[in-house]
Amino acid sequence: MGSAAAAPTPAHDQFTVRFVERDEDVVGALDALDAEVVGVDVERADADRYFRRAALVQIGVAGHCLLLDGVTLHALPDVADFLDRRRLTVLHAVENDLEPLAAKGVVPRHMADTAVAAALLGLPTGLGSLLAEVLGVSLSVDKEAYQRADWEARPLSEGMAAYAAGDVVHLPALWRELAARLEATGRRHWYDQELAATIERAGEDSRDWTRVKGAGRLAPHQRAVLRAVWQERERLAREHDIAPNRLLHDDVLRSIATEPPRTEAQLVRRSQRRRNLLRRHAGELFAAVERGMAAPPVPRETAGRRWTDGDRNVYDELRRARAEVAEDLGIDAGVLCPSRPLWRAVAGEPDDGAELCALVELRPWQTEVLAEPLWEAYVKARRNGGRG
Repeated sequence: MGSAAAAPTPAHDQFTVRFVERDEDVVGALDALDAEVVGVDVERADADRYFRRAALVQIGVAGHCLLLDGVTLHALPDVADFLDRRRLTVLHAVENDLEPLAAKGVVPRHMADTAVAAALLGLPTGLGSLLAEVLGVSLSVDKEAYQRADWEARPLSEGMAAYAAGDVVHLPALWRELAARLEATGRRHWYDQELAATIERAGEDSRDWTRVKGAGRLAPHQRAVLRAVWQERERLAREHDIAPNRLLHDDVLRSIATEPPRTEAQLVRRSQRRRNLLRRHAGELFAAVERGMAAPPVPRETAGRRWTDGDRNVYDELRRARAEVAEDLGIDAGVLCPSRPLWRAVAGEPDDGAELCALVELRPWQTEVLAEPLWEAYVKARRNGGRG
């Protein structure tokens, strides 16, 4: 498929595709999408970068899709205006697309997320499987291959164009069916709460040094080194728009924390790949190692609390009760309530089910279905297991 912004070009038996790369062509192309509900998706090319960016923005309705070139179209004010005039923008897994869209000046006011809806209905959350089960639509492209494609390369191949369009042209119809099922099952208010929470999380900076795998098992003095080097890696990654793991992989971070290098050269040798990139920033990272070694130890998060066998028994009973409710509802237990927050209920020693759910920070719909069974499980486990 060529890169010229010309008339719609057939790209698939079920829909046509138009590629748009010039600002002056955007409004006219959008006018062809005469619908109150549109599907939107983003193809990114930022695997080696710190900031998420859109290489391609797809806007689709049944039978037609626009592919807006994120390489040449640095901002999309006309798209923002277009979506503001629409009742609904349908995405699949909004948390992946909101940041790159916002970087183009696009912040949809009214959104639906088919992945959130699917999870609450006990359906597959992968788009291909979901389309097949709900609409009987089969995407006839190699999804894994195109997920690894270079979406900044031009011109796009016809296969890439078909893949990108296929992700959005069916979203309006998919959402209509999922919305009907949410209403029929009485779960629409569940969905509204989950969507709001998902959008809120997408806007938060969730990066934190304690999320490095194995950080919780390090000794306090090692955690101080890990924190200092992680923070320096984060600063450098943001400043130079480099993916943090490309600069210094988390596995290497842990190695540095457990056995700090004594020289810059030793630090560079810890990494088996991309040593040239690391070498350019070795001085700053080694200085962070020295700061971490001189810093006060950082206690483990569980310091001050020794978990007893009774505590673990309560936790296991809470998980079992949650799993039983999830099975009855036909949804994944992790969707109903993640496991890890249940520890807060064990440590908080609640007085009733409402307080237990508040400690776990459950949303109202989760409290609605979990307060009673979790409290019964908690009381039973405490009675039988005690506090050790």
